[in-house]
Amino acid sequence: MNGKKNAPDKAVLNEALGADQGAPASLHSSFFIQYSSFPRPWGVRNLLLTLLAALAAWAVLATASLLVGSTGLGWPTRVQLDSRIGPVLLASLVGASLAAAGTVYQAVLRNPLADPYLLGASSGATLGTFLWALPLGGAAPLIGTLGQQAFAWAGAAAAVGVVLVLAQRRGRLEPVTLLLVGVIVNAINGSVFLLLYSMNLRRDLTEPTGGPFRFLVGAMQTNLTTWQVTAAGMSIGIGFLVLLLISGELNVAALSEAEAEALGVRIQRLRWLGMIVASLVTASAVSISGPIGFVGLVCPHLARLLAGSDQRKLLPLSTALGAGLLAVADAASRGLIPGRLLGTHLPVGVLTGLMGGPFFLLLLWRAKRE
Repeated sequence: MNGKKNAPDKAVLNEALGADQGAPASLHSSFFIQYSSFPRPWGVRNLLLTLLAALAAWAVLATASLLVGSTGLGWPTRVQLDSRIGPVLLASLVGASLAAAGTVYQAVLRNPLADPYLLGASSGATLGTFLWALPLGGAAPLIGTLGQQAFAWAGAAAAVGVVLVLAQRRGRLEPVTLLLVGVIVNAINGSVFLLLYSMNLRRDLTEPTGGPFRFLVGAMQTNLTTWQVTAAGMSIGIGFLVLLLISGELNVAALSEAEAEALGVRIQRLRWLGMIVASLVTASAVSISGPIGFVGLVCPHLARLLAGSDQRKLLPLSTALGAGLLAVADAASRGLIPGRLLGTHLPVGVLTGLMGGPFFLLLLWRAKRE
């Protein structure tokens, strides 16, 4: 290799962008990019195989979720299946969106600790959705379901924007500062939520989104309207397609701006596009479930262990794992845990927090050692 030390080979990086340039060599080692693991060609066949594998992974986990009910474990009857399949599909939608957003956040921020919950996107969208539910002088929420999505989008964008602005130092994001600011923004959003609720400046949330406190900690709502789920699903689907289209370019997100632009990738535009779309996907999910933490943190790491760091494989697999694992966690919180321990339905956000918190501490410890 000629030129600067550790300079990336152009053929290898073109391969990361999806071009067929021959066999790659192992030239650059990082947490996110391992060029030696890239497949040579990447066309429709590889994409379809990846999507099918991801779909199969979700199908296995979703089927396992259907076996869990309030009466215990077992294959459901026709009546039980009708009552279980809705929550499983809803949890899969929310989990898929959070995992996809977490994968993109970690790529564009070059931070293995990035997560929609930790960056404030989830709490911002939660507060925005709650503001949508305010009577505002006795008027109905602005333009109904579309207003709910718009308020959630605005809340997530505002929260992430504040975190990114305050966490920058001389144009660079400081990982520890990013986490600290995210925690503070989450605390502020949660406090404003509780303040507005205690002032009775809200209508009853049980009709559109479920109880306010269950919504604050994150739970699959059982009384959503068809339009609410449809609007969120369409927004998440469109956002995921955009993220899938740029997944090849996300492979060079860890490079410097000069190296990326030498390959024809406008890295700053790519990072902003990834951040914006990931935040919108997060907001759409949170608008119907509340903030469910650590799904977007854990699933990308699990997928990376299975498929490597190629974002073209990582994004679909992480999305599928998020869908399946949140469906399993929701089934456990609704079925196994309440019936035997609590006697009530446990919000799934509590369970993911109990499981994801230690995982986050482990990652933070590893990052400190390195």
